Amino acid sequence: MRIAVGLDIADSIETTLARAHDLHGLGVRSLWSSQIFGPDTLTVLAIVGRELPDVDLGTAVVPVQPRHPAVLAAQARTVQEAIGGTLTLGVGLSHQVVVEGLWGLTFERPAHYMHEYLNALAPLLRGEPVTSSGEMVSVTATGALGPRDVRAPGLVVAALGERMLRLAGSLADGTVLWMTGRRTIETHIAPVLRAAADEAGRPEPRVVCSLPVCVTDDPARAAELIDRQFAIYPTLPSYAAMLEREGAATASDIAVVGSSEQVRDELGRLAAAGVTEFSAVVVGDRDERVATTALVASMAS
Repeated sequence: MRIAVGLDIADSIETTLARAHDLHGLGVRSLWSSQIFGPDTLTVLAIVGRELPDVDLGTAVVPVQPRHPAVLAAQARTVQEAIGGTLTLGVGLSHQVVVEGLWGLTFERPAHYMHEYLNALAPLLRGEPVTSSGEMVSVTATGALGPRDVRAPGLVVAALGERMLRLAGSLADGTVLWMTGRRTIETHIAPVLRAAADEAGRPEPRVVCSLPVCVTDDPARAAELIDRQFAIYPTLPSYAAMLEREGAATASDIAVVGSSEQVRDELGRLAAAGVTEFSAVVVGDRDERVATTALVASMAS
């Protein structure tokens, strides 16, 4: 299992670059960043990747509804060229409360929308011509969008339910997860994803997992902090369903918290459960964040 770190891009570009350089100096060679309400993640990663060309970069994730697949493909291929071919594009459906409540777009038939979106996006990322006329997503591209001579970025899909997992396994390179516990990955995520990839004749799929991580000698206090920081997620239906499947109620129930040895052991169990890449979201007070980052970086080296 490859070890990565979540790169916080919420502050200025200079601050983000300083964070990325610090992690690079510790030996981290894979960084993942989310797209929520702050800076545009792909743009930031293009800048980071120009300065750190030996670091693999990924989005976890770019919501698909605000970006037509032709626009997203051109942007991702441009970033891929800019950073030297180390991009993994993670895409997802976001949540109804965001898509309808904040963007004024439809969240109707989300899995069907993603199916049509991936049917267009995947070949567009490869630079292929596409003519796709769906019920919800239509695309016509007569040739490569963005740079012509660039390797396709990797493509992973935020997938939790069975239908979405089958799409991720059959039309993309795998899935990127958040707020999903180890037992759920072992018994639900990995088996469904692998079966879909196998049926489609695709390679072994990637299972990219991201969870809060804290090296601490006070797990109870760390758990309280995690539950406050990530309180929104158990209220969102898709994550609530995964927590229920896990037998968990809050973010701290599935977070990786404890001594260095306990954190190492839990990461080993995640690998055994089927995770191919783990991206640590480092949390805690200043000393805990320093210790956690140091441990994760030592495992990434």
